[in-house]
Amino acid sequence: MKNKIYLIAISLILCMALMPEDVMAQDNPKYDEKLARELKGDDYGMKRYILVILKSGTSDNFSKLQQDSIFKGHMANIDRLANNGDLIVAGPMGKNDKAYRGIFIFDVANIDSARQFVAADPVIISGMMEAEYYNWYGSAALKETLKIHKRIEKKGH
Repeated sequence: MKNKIYLIAISLILCMALMPEDVMAQDNPKYDEKLARELKGDDYGMKRYILVILKSGTSDNFSKLQQDSIFKGHMANIDRLANNGDLIVAGPMGKNDKAYRGIFIFDVANIDSARQFVAADPVIISGMMEAEYYNWYGSAALKETLKIHKRIEKKGH
């Protein structure tokens, strides 16, 4: 009896392993084709983005007034990029041992496009921060984050 159970289990595993992937994949009954197209999602509801990690730069000798001015320009740049639909997510990071300060997630075709946007940011121009760039694959629904955020943000920056 025990051998029969093992034989059945092995047979099922082999059948699943040899079965074409499209037969095993389950269609999502809640799939919204129109929304998936609008957000440019693939069959998995995912798409490619550019992730930028901002880290402490080589310049750090700024007065309080200079820092405030640089960060005011930084926030204005973030708002401009978000309003244009290029920047999907941005935010600061907590203290860490890698000197990472924040992230940007851009909905652009390539790293060069993201570099152009980041190069215009006052924190980069001043040398207060530097940027690292990565290709990233995430949910196409991220594009909806800013629309939702505007509905839940009680105070602006």
